[in-house]
Amino acid sequence: MSKLEPKLELTGSRQFTAWLAQQRVSLAFTTYQTGKLFFVGLQPDAKLSIFERTFNRCMGLWSDGQTLWMSSLYQLWRFENALQPGQLANGYDRLYVPRVGYTTGDLDIHDIAVDHTGRAVFANTLFGCLATVSERESFVPLWQPPFLSKLAAEDRCHLNGLAMDNAKPRYVTTVSQSDVADGWRDRRRDGGCVIDIQTGETICSGLSMPHSPRVYRDRLWLLDSGTGFFGCVDIQSGQFEPITFLPGYLRGLAFVGDYAIVGLSKPRENRTFTGLALDDNLATRDAQARCGLYVIDLRTGDTVHWLRIEGIVSELYDVVILPDGVRPMALGFKTDEIRRTLSIADPGKI
Repeated sequence: MSKLEPKLELTGSRQFTAWLAQQRVSLAFTTYQTGKLFFVGLQPDAKLSIFERTFNRCMGLWSDGQTLWMSSLYQLWRFENALQPGQLANGYDRLYVPRVGYTTGDLDIHDIAVDHTGRAVFANTLFGCLATVSERESFVPLWQPPFLSKLAAEDRCHLNGLAMDNAKPRYVTTVSQSDVADGWRDRRRDGGCVIDIQTGETICSGLSMPHSPRVYRDRLWLLDSGTGFFGCVDIQSGQFEPITFLPGYLRGLAFVGDYAIVGLSKPRENRTFTGLALDDNLATRDAQARCGLYVIDLRTGDTVHWLRIEGIVSELYDVVILPDGVRPMALGFKTDEIRRTLSIADPGKI
C-alpha cells in the first residue's frame, strides 16, 4: 500500500510487484477527473513505487519506453526520458521531461499513437476525426467517419479510440454513428461501433460505449465499457467476442507478453453513465464498481493481478507499458526541479 495523500490509497495484489519484476516493465496511467499522471514501478526493496504529477484533465497516453505522449485539457505533450541506461536520478531509472508542448485548444483528445513516420496521431473527439499536430493551427484533420457530413466542434459521434496496425492508423471506435451535435448520448447503450479506416466500413456495431481498441498478436481487442466486458472483434463475422467481465467502466488497455492490463473506473453518477448494461452485470454478480488496474491472462481470461485505487481518484482513462523501466518518474510544472534538470545532446555542426 502506498499513501500519496490522506484520501488516496493504492493497493496491489500479493503478487503484483513480482509480476512487474518478472515482465521487466513499469506502468503509467492517467486519472481523468483529478488530473494526475501516475507511474507504477518497484523500489529497491521490491516494494511498490508510486509517483505522480499533476496535469489538468490528462487523458491519452502513448509510449515506447523512451518517449511518452500525453494529452491534457488544451495541450498535447511529448516527454523524453533524460536518463542514459544505467543512470539513476534519486533512485529512479526513468525521468520523463516534458520537452515539446502543442497548444491545441480543448479538443477533448482521447487516444494517442505515433505512426511509422514518427507523427503523433490522435482521436480528436470534439470534431469526430483523427488528427495530428500543426505548427500554426490547432490541428490537422486526417480522417473522419463517412457518416459525418462535416467537421464541426459538436462531438457528434464521440470518436474516442484509435488502434494502430504496423504503426499505421487502422481502426477507430465511436459511441454512435450520430451526425448531430452531442447525438452520441442518445445511443450509449448499443450505438457503439468499430470502423475500418482503410475502407470506411463499420466492421462491428451494437457495442456499448466502446473504448481503447488495440491490435495485438493479429487480433483486434477492445473494451465494451458500457457492459464491463473485455474482448476482441472477429473481423470476418463482425461480432464482439467477450472474454471476461471486469467490475467497472473500462478505459485504457495495454499488453505485455500473455497479459492485458485494463483500466477500471467507477461510473459517474450522471446521465452519461446510468442506464447501461454495466449496472445489471454488476448486480448479477453481486459486485460494486471499482477503480484500478487489472491484469488479465489472455490464455485463460482470468484476472491474475490487480492494483486497486480508492479515495479521491475514481476514474482512469489510459494506461501504457514502459518496457525495461523499473522505477519511472516525470517532471511537471508545479515544482522547481524542471529548472534544474539539464541534459546535453551530441554535438552538432554549424
